[in-house]
Amino acid sequence: MLSSQQQEHAEQAAGVMHCYAEDWETAKASLDLGFYISFSGIVTFKNAEELREVARKVPLDRILVETDSPYLAPVPYRGNPNEPACVLYVAEKMAELRGLSVEEITAITTENFNCLFNISY
Repeated sequence: MLSSQQQEHAEQAAGVMHCYAEDWETAKASLDLGFYISFSGIVTFKNAEELREVARKVPLDRILVETDSPYLAPVPYRGNPNEPACVLYVAEKMAELRGLSVEEITAITTENFNCLFNISY
């Protein structure tokens, strides 16, 4: 039996799992359909260890980072309005989780964004 995503031909469209906060099984199913996984400030929250485990598993060529402004500000700004400048804290956490530098994560996620939206320079 085909899943609802397959019935709708989701695998034929590029897409993003925005503000991802689900488990690995859902991430894997989304990746199998060709989607990117975008991590927000939630990945920095103390109680988000399951999400951090997902962030460690998603292939580097399929990760994105976001702020989801004005909500879900990352630590150390949790509880305050979020803003685009806070995406640096999400990138720092992703770099820590993946054993990479912030510069490497920035380059990877920028390349992924450009690939997803077919932007070339």
